[in-house]
Amino acid sequence: MIQVKVFDYEHEKDLERDMNRFLKSVDEDSIVDIKYHVAAMPEDVDDEQIYCFSAMIVYKK
Repeated sequence: MIQVKVFDYEHEKDLERDMNRFLKSVDEDSIVDIKYHVAAMPEDVDDEQIYCFSAMIVYKK
């Protein structure tokens, strides 16, 4: 059975930490694909940007 695990964080280190934690629990041969995406959106107040770091791991269970 193919399954997915989705991660979504404002900080890339949080994404990295949780993905690595999850990957330790999955057999390396069962990983089908990993998708990664970064989005940046301007915040209205001080022209700062809000970042969204997301990834999806597709794996066989």
